[in-house]
Amino acid sequence: MLKLDSLFDLKGKVAIVTGGGDGIGKGSCEILARAGAYIVVSDLTIEKAQAVADEIVKDGGKAIAVACNVLKDEDLVALVDAAVKEYGTVNILVNNAGGGGGGRENPFKVDLAYFERIFNFNVFSAWRLCQLTVPLMAKSGYGSIINITSMGSINKSPNMSAYAASKAALNHMAANLAFDFGPMGVRINNVGPGATRTHALETVLTPEIEAKMLEHTPIKRLGTVEDITGAVLYFAAPVSAWVSGQVLFVNGGGVQTLD
Repeated sequence: MLKLDSLFDLKGKVAIVTGGGDGIGKGSCEILARAGAYIVVSDLTIEKAQAVADEIVKDGGKAIAVACNVLKDEDLVALVDAAVKEYGTVNILVNNAGGGGGGRENPFKVDLAYFERIFNFNVFSAWRLCQLTVPLMAKSGYGSIINITSMGSINKSPNMSAYAASKAALNHMAANLAFDFGPMGVRINNVGPGATRTHALETVLTPEIEAKMLEHTPIKRLGTVEDITGAVLYFAAPVSAWVSGQVLFVNGGGVQTLD
């Protein structure tokens, strides 16, 4: 039986976080570092990734920054290679980088190239990083993959077809990959944030929009980054050792749709 203080202990585990330069990605880097993990902060913008890595090191943790465009396979390979070069293996993968949505996907104004790009962002890059890291996790004896999905994966909204479909695919992909990875000692789960106070949301949020969102939210506030990253830590840590193929929606008990 694990001791209570061991349930969230990630000392010496190596975690890659994509889109780690801000928002949920940055928060995931920080909470995993506080649990003892060595962090590989990946972001399209190296300056943002380096700033997060520097903060972690300043707080006594271990972290490196790697520039990565998840739409480029050579960058994904280089990201994993950098983790192995620095720390020797990979134990945890947080597939956070993604794009699309925002009610901007009018089906008569976006083209096939856009649709393909959103799937590359939200599904194919995550699948490829799984392919690259799972053998390392299996060899190390510890592996957990956490995909950041969305309430859009189950909500029904206008002008969201590419994003919503890609996040729904990410959910079902994880449920199926759990069967492939489980015998190798690797778990895979998804965290689905509701409306969360990140920079991206704050750019469009008004008091009227927030009030409308909270009409359908039993816990009467919007989410914080810490709300979401608590779920990331749960799936990364030994406390969830017999949990795989699941989606945990962190949404205040409701949905933040605007009707």
